Amino acid sequence: MSRIGKAPITVPSGVTISVDDATNVVTVKGPKGELTQPISRLLTLTQEGDKVELARPNNLREARSQHGLARTLVNNMVEGVTKGHSKTLDILGVGYRVTLEGKNLLLNMGYSHPIRIEAPAGIEFAVKADEKTRTQQVLVNGIDKAAVGQIAADIRKVRKPEPYKGKGIRYHGEVVKLKAGKRAAAKK
Repeated sequence: MSRIGKAPITVPSGVTISVDDATNVVTVKGPKGELTQPISRLLTLTQEGDKVELARPNNLREARSQHGLARTLVNNMVEGVTKGHSKTLDILGVGYRVTLEGKNLLLNMGYSHPIRIEAPAGIEFAVKADEKTRTQQVLVNGIDKAAVGQIAADIRKVRKPEPYKGKGIRYHGEVVKLKAGKRAAAKK
């Protein structure tokens, strides 16, 4: 039995979960918005009070592989419509700047032109300066965890952290292992 899949999901007040039996699409509505997600037809979703459980009728390999995934997706939807999801990116490097232009981001990352990243529906950007480390931070907020992660990955892809000085865009808390460079090779 899947340890993740058998754990019940607690549904806070103000959140409603419904399942369309014909298509097996789960819809979660809450204070921050509404999300939909199709789940496998091999799984059944039952709701008792403020608890939701996903069950599988048999132990087929496909049902077992989908059990924990479907539970995690539904749990992320419940968290998204109540609290929301966010990712923080750190901008490190001399001359690297990020500005907010309306709802969109304008990245000056050492290229000959600024790069504009438009905010898709349901995603909000925020930019703040961290005085302690002298870096800028970009906060990506939204209710859909997958969309927040994808936009954060797209922003990071603009200028990945380089391995010699560590300059570039990285996730907050990400550790970039630095290479020694030419001086270490010359000392041998």
